Parts: sequence; C-alpha cells; structure tokens
Amino acid sequence: METYDLLFIESDDFNLYIKGIPYDKKYNSLTQYRTRATLEKETMVIRVEGKDLKIADVLNIDSGQLEAIESNSFAPIFFENGVYQLVITSRGKKEITFYHEHPGIRNAVAPFGRSTNILMGNLQFINEVGFTSFSLLSGKEKLLDVTLEIFPSKLNYKEDYRRLLEEVNDEMYNLAFHFIKKTFLGATSILSENPSQAEFFRLIEYFFIEFKKAIRRIEEQPHHHLVTENQMVRGDRLKHVDRKGMQYLRSHMYLFEKTSSGISIEGNNYMPKKGLNPKKLLSFDTLENRFVKWMLERLVHKLTDLMKRVVQQKGGRFQVEVDEVLVNRIKNMKNQLSQTLKQPFWSQVSPLDRTVNNLVMQMKMGYREAYKIYLIVSRGLTLQGEMFKMSVKDVATLYEYWTYLKLGQILRKNYVLENQNVVRSRHGALFVDLDERASARQVFRHPQTGEKITLSFQKRTGKLPTVTQKPDMMLEVQKKGMDYTYNYIFDAKYRIDFASENTHYGLAYQSPGPLEDDINTMHRYRDAHVVRKQQGPYERHAFGAYVLFPWHDEDNYESHPFYKSIDEVNIGGFPFLPNATRLVERFIERLVESDPEDLQKDGILPRGSVSFWESNLNEKVIVGTINSKEQYLECKREGHFIIKSDVLKAGWQKSKYIALYVTQDLTKLTEAENGIRFYGEIKDVKVMEKQEGLFTKFYIHHWQTLPQVIRPVGYGIQNYLETTMTMLKEAKDLPELYMKSGEEIKLWRMLKRLTSNVKTELDEKYLDHASKIQAYQIGYFYVNIDFDQKEIHILHHEELLHSIPLETLYKQPAHVFRLIKDTVFI
Repeated sequence: METYDLLFIESDDFNLYIKGIPYDKKYNSLTQYRTRATLEKETMVIRVEGKDLKIADVLNIDSGQLEAIESNSFAPIFFENGVYQLVITSRGKKEITFYHEHPGIRNAVAPFGRSTNILMGNLQFINEVGFTSFSLLSGKEKLLDVTLEIFPSKLNYKEDYRRLLEEVNDEMYNLAFHFIKKTFLGATSILSENPSQAEFFRLIEYFFIEFKKAIRRIEEQPHHHLVTENQMVRGDRLKHVDRKGMQYLRSHMYLFEKTSSGISIEGNNYMPKKGLNPKKLLSFDTLENRFVKWMLERLVHKLTDLMKRVVQQKGGRFQVEVDEVLVNRIKNMKNQLSQTLKQPFWSQVSPLDRTVNNLVMQMKMGYREAYKIYLIVSRGLTLQGEMFKMSVKDVATLYEYWTYLKLGQILRKNYVLENQNVVRSRHGALFVDLDERASARQVFRHPQTGEKITLSFQKRTGKLPTVTQKPDMMLEVQKKGMDYTYNYIFDAKYRIDFASENTHYGLAYQSPGPLEDDINTMHRYRDAHVVRKQQGPYERHAFGAYVLFPWHDEDNYESHPFYKSIDEVNIGGFPFLPNATRLVERFIERLVESDPEDLQKDGILPRGSVSFWESNLNEKVIVGTINSKEQYLECKREGHFIIKSDVLKAGWQKSKYIALYVTQDLTKLTEAENGIRFYGEIKDVKVMEKQEGLFTKFYIHHWQTLPQVIRPVGYGIQNYLETTMTMLKEAKDLPELYMKSGEEIKLWRMLKRLTSNVKTELDEKYLDHASKIQAYQIGYFYVNIDFDQKEIHILHHEELLHSIPLETLYKQPAHVFRLIKDTVFI
C-alpha cells in the first residue's frame, strides 16, 4: 500500500515529518476510505503548540494534500495497529530530544546512525485507542507539543468504542483504567469509594505544583494562636501570678522566706524565692496546621506505595518493564514533600488527633487550596471531559472484559443472580482487573425450573490428557434430571477479516467474519475439553465453542458460513458489539431454555454413536398387569411372567424387558404397592398350551426396582402396555407411559422442566384402550397437541390463549418453552 505524508511541522529549530497509510485495513485504497469517511463524517483531534512555528500541516483526505491544521476539520488518518514513521531533523545548533511518557514510544525514536541532528523511529499503537502526546525538547526548553487522536480500526469510534468504555466502567467502576499506556482519554474528577493508584497518580501529577504553592502560602502566612507558657523566675521578678502559678506556690510552701516587705501572714512578711510567671507566646501548633501536616504525610505515604508498586510490577497479562523516568517523576514529588516536612515550621507541629472542618480550612488562603487539592487527589476519575489524562486498557482487553460483563448482563435480564466472584480489587493496586483464577464466575438460577447457569471467566481446565485449556468464557447450563452440565465456550477475539476483494477469505465467504484461525481454535477448545468418570472412557466436556468478534452488521452475517455452522456442528462465530447483541442474546436464551434432549442432539458424536444411543434408549418394555396374589408371588419367586398369547400385538418380540403393574385390588391382599415398581430383563420366551388356550411365558434374569413407584393416578392397564426403558425410568404417573409420538414426549419433558405437577389426561381410563392424549394439565391451564391442525394449544379452562405451529416445537423449542413459561407462570 502506498504511504503518504501525514503531518509536517517546520520551525526555526527543526523539521518534523510523519509518514504512513492514512486508512485502516477495511479499505483497499485511499479513494475507498475517502468515500466512507465522507458518509461517517468523523473528525479527529490534532493539536500542535510550539515555539516559532512556521508550518503545521496535516493530510486532508478529501483533497489528498497537506493543509494547515487551523484551516479545517480533518477525517481520521491515524489508526490502531498502523505503523507511522517519524523523522525529526535539527535546523540549528540545538540538540533536540524526543519525549513520550510511555517508554515504548520514547525509546523507539532515537538518533539515526551517528548523527545527532536526525531522530527517527516508528510509532505503533497496538490495540490502543485515544489521544497520544509527545514533545520535542532542547535541554529543559520545550520546543513542541503534539497531540494526535488514534482511532480504532475494527470499531466505530464515537458509538461502539465509547459505549464499550462506558458499559465496562458502569458495570465495574475504573475497570477500564490502566496505568501508563501509549494513549489516553480525557477525564474529570468524581467521588469514588475506592480509586486506583493509577487515578491517584494522574491527579497528584496534575495538581502537584498548585499544592506546593498552597503549602508555601501557609508557611508565609500561617494560622496561629496565643498560648500561655509558665516560666520559672526569681521571686522578685514575679509580676502576675495566674491560677497555675498560685497552685504551684500552694504546693511548694517551703519556697517562702521572711522579708521586709511582701505578703503579710500573722504579722510577718513573706516572699517566694521563685515561682511560675505566665507569658503569652505565638504558637503555630494549631489544629489546622496539624491537619495540613497530616495531609503532607499521607501524600508521602501514598507516593511511596505508588513507587513501590511501579517498581515491583511482576507477572500477569499487564507486565511491563520498569520505567526509570516514571519512577524518578514519582520520587521527585515524594522527595519534595518529604523535604517540606523537615522544615523547622512543620517540625514544631504536633500529630493530628482529631478531624478538622472549620472556616479556616474552608476560607483562609493556602489552607483552602491545599484542602481542596487533597480531596480531589483522594477521589477517582470518570472518562468525560479533558482536564486529566487517563490511560485505559488496550482495546483487545477491554473487548474481552466487555464481552464477559455483557454476557452477565444478558443473563441477569431473565435469571436470578445468586453470587459473583470475578472482580479482583486489590487494595492500593495500580489498576483494577478481572480475576483470572479458576473460581472467577457468576452463578444464576432459572426462576421457574430452578436450574443453575454458571458463567466463568478464564476458567482453567487442568488434568486433561494433553495440555491445560483456558478459554475466555465458559457457560455451564444445568438441566433437570442430568448429573452433568452442558458446557459452551465463548472466546472474545478482537480480530476480524474484512473479506477484502481478491483475497481467499473474500472469495470464500464474501462478507466480514471471524478469522479462520480463530474458528480452528474453537475446534481445539471443544475437542480438548474432555472428562472421564472413574476409569471409564473420556467424554467430550464442551458441547460447542464460538468466537465473539467486533462486527455490527448482524442481518447480513446470518448468511455467513461461520454462522450457519453453529446449527450444523456447534462451532462458529457471533458479531458482538454494544449495538449488535441480538444474535448472542437469542442464542443464549436458546441454550438456557432448551430441553436437554435438544442440546444433546446438537452435540457432535463419533460415527455410529447415534444408532447405538438410539437402540439403547428405545429398548422396548412390556408392562404386564398382575391381578392375583398367587400370580404376584409366583412371578417374584420363580422369576417369570405369563400372559395370554392372543392379547399380544404384532411386534411384541422386540421387547427386551418386562415390568409389573400391580392393581389396587392386589395391594389389599399383599404388601405390594399399587403401580409399577419392579422390572427385569427377558432371558427366554416359551409358548405354553393350557385348557384356557395358549400362553406366553417370559423368563427373567432377576427383578430390579425403579427409583420410585409409577402411580396410577386414576388410570390402569387391563392387559399389558408397551413402552420404552427411557420412559419407564422417567415417568412418575402411569398415563405418562402412554406417550408414543416424539412431539408428545418432547412437550411433556418441556413441561416437566417447569413443574413436577403435570397431569396427563387420556381419553380412556385404561392405557391399553386409550387412543390419544387429551391434554397436559398444570393447575387451571391446559396444553395439548392438535395433530389435525398441526398446532399446540395453550388454554385457561376452555379459553384458547395461544396457538403455536407444531413445527416450532422442533425449529425453535426455546420459543415454545418461553411462551408456555410466560403464559402459565406469570
């Protein structure tokens, strides 16, 4: 790509050039960017202040020419991750040095070769957005100040980036702040209970000179008061004896001696040899001066702690090398305040022993300014205004934090937050960050089903057969009746392929989306997360993995292959920005509200697993009726079950199990419970001939018991009923065994997630005579399936409230679940 002259500054002492590409990766050419910039009408901030400046020009992309900075407002030309070449040439004898508060940029610009007249280097802002300032110096003389505005390349600056910052800080105050970065944003002071040391540094540095001036005013015109000091003097020098002096003389009577004149006592005159003489003195040891001294000491302690933490920055994602220039700036402020405290004036002031808030502190010159500044530097900052410079975390980290916090906000809309342990606010820390320990998580509870939803941040999964995995976010969804959770990985990637023309991505996908490498990472995450029970085989722990990437066009993205792949293989990507959350919200609702069977079907299993799984789940069971005491005892004792052959219907030979239904009449004769409790695997089958006709005898390996008795609840079985082993283990009431169609079973399981008080109504009292399910009843509400009209009906008494197309049960089961929940459980 062609580079352009972006900035040119000329003065009597130097020339400064910045060259680079004035647009980001979204655009193939300056012409393409010019068209888009005209539509968006965003303008950048650029400020140039210096001594004896002759020319200060910046590139106007509309004209393609350099123009005077004061003459126009200019479209953005500096972007994150761009590389900009800076060249400074000296025109005179002055030795010029380059200064930027971030050591990475400060050290990047250095003399070219052996020449001290040319400074050269590259400016690069990796994922950093906002303002950046640098200066040119000659000794202590400042020749130039330049402030540039760096724009994001993947976000809309005024909408997405600002909203992202606001939402992060609204969720957790000062979480967006960092200490010293290449860029900064404007900020103003606000009241905060727990400001970070990064905020303290910005505030004390800004107000330090004013604070020193206020202290000097106090020293020049200090507040004082008169104090009485009693001095020991000779008796002939005593002039006025106060109460303390009188008390001293009373307790030291031996000091009196007879004199020719003095105090007459019983005819004799007496005078003390010595005594206490009161004297009025000027004292600066006032409560107000004690308070100012306390403020000085507190600031020294805070600067000492700040310097210690800057020097000892170790580990973590924000590790940086120690910047000696920064340390010296802090040390210089600390030393100046320490020297002030050693002055004779402050040495005579006592320690503070009470709070102070009087007119002297509020109104007197010096005291008023010092007190005000101390209050301000003890407060926090908010990213509004331009008074203070506040560094913020890089955009990639901010995006990662925002995605986690936003997912938590989405879950809080519909589910109850039980606890959260994710923000680590260390006392006196340089800045606040999210906890990356394994315990960092938010836990929610479904208000209707009681199911638990856990959102974890940077959850470290160890003890894997290969290597430890740590995705950004893990959503764990618990479902009723399951002893495991359904786990889904969300990974925030501040990266996007803009599908430029004539590129592989553009030809293959034709619209912007997540990088192919990031999709491959999702495959790795899902495949690597495995668990095993005791010594059994490993099982996949994660059901799906998804990239969250910064893009706004949700409507067009729905046709992207990496969005369609989510329904196909449960791996793909979602656009996710403050103004683009619809697809993610809809997907999370689907995960939380769906039945476990639907989530299980979404999982990708090894080849052959589905047929094996279905054959086991659909094992046929014959539920036979036991009417007599003799038959019951014989079945239990001998391990067999006999039934008339002519009542058996075609297909009974596929049955693998026998279950016993004990009638109510039989319970009066035995201790057996009314309903179904015992079942067993069929070992052999024989046909016997008796006087009454042919009978089929099923031999059982051994009888097993169900976890709970399946109660008749007003229904019964006349001869026998066919069901599946899955239904036998899930059912609580006898009519639940009647369900035959997948739609009936799916709807019933959906209702059972909401409440255990679901009654199944049949059109006959005997299950083996019934022809259909009339409805599922929950209190005064009824839910039924009309197969003729292919609809699901929700009724209150006999009033029809909702009709839902039957196909919605399969295409959008979460929608059906939500509609029933909102109607029946309002």
